[in-house]
Amino acid sequence: MDVNEIHRGRLIDHVQLVVRDLAASRRFYGAVFEVLGIPVGGEEETFFWADELFISSASSPAALGELTGRHHLAFQAKDRAAVEAFHAAGLAAGGRDNGPPGLRKYHPGYYAAFLIDPDGNNIEAVFHGEHQRSAPSVLVTF
Repeated sequence: MDVNEIHRGRLIDHVQLVVRDLAASRRFYGAVFEVLGIPVGGEEETFFWADELFISSASSPAALGELTGRHHLAFQAKDRAAVEAFHAAGLAAGGRDNGPPGLRKYHPGYYAAFLIDPDGNNIEAVFHGEHQRSAPSVLVTF
């Protein structure tokens, strides 16, 4: 795949994962978000969220009592060191290795690591190589 430009912030508004063990997920995601510099936006008894990702228990009113199936989510990392820190923190917080940090053949400079979260989701951190961002994030105000 030949990729010269990647646009982010145009397709996904938010994603919800409904998990079996919210505490285990909070430990796992809290650890990987911390090393990726992603603050947890908030939490209550049956859910927590960070940026576009909302994670809840089946007992959360938004879940309707159903668990979500297996997903693949890729988080952006600022550099290779952040990918490596993601992998180490995720393993220490209960994740399972699904691909150690390293270059991938998706495009030149694609450096990623993969973990399986407590619910079997394939979670990736990726650094696309040296690049410039037009903005650090998209700010939506109401």
